[in-house]
Amino acid sequence: MLIKEIAVYVNILNSRIKKCFIDRLQQNGINVTPEQYLVLDILWEKQSLSQQNIADLIQKDKNSVTKIIDSLEKKNLVNRVVDQKDRRINKIELTKEGLALEKITTEVAINFMNDTVKDIDGQDLDKLVEVMRKLKDNLDNIEATLTV
Repeated sequence: MLIKEIAVYVNILNSRIKKCFIDRLQQNGINVTPEQYLVLDILWEKQSLSQQNIADLIQKDKNSVTKIIDSLEKKNLVNRVVDQKDRRINKIELTKEGLALEKITTEVAINFMNDTVKDIDGQDLDKLVEVMRKLKDNLDNIEATLTV
């Protein structure tokens, strides 16, 4: 029963965090989804990446990342730029509008997560991260056996 309860809570938390984060972003006039935020956040740090690099970092398939980037491009937040060294590769770069969103969006995200974990002891949060890391490692091992 405990295993089932864990699965249910993981699913509920995933859905609720996404929904609440979308609501918080919209309340602050920020028109991006959580997935788009992940891409923007990586670009704010790295400046320019290939679509494949982005897919690897956010653990999504290349087709999903293409759709996310298409949406961000329509919102004029990113541009695709052909790599000068390898013309088969598109680099994704932030526009001025994309760069301008960094401060407010990061602030909203940090405040949202602080509100989400409020009243939870720091040691409990450390333990939660440790357990989640172990779960991820277990899933990595499961995936590795499936792709062999």
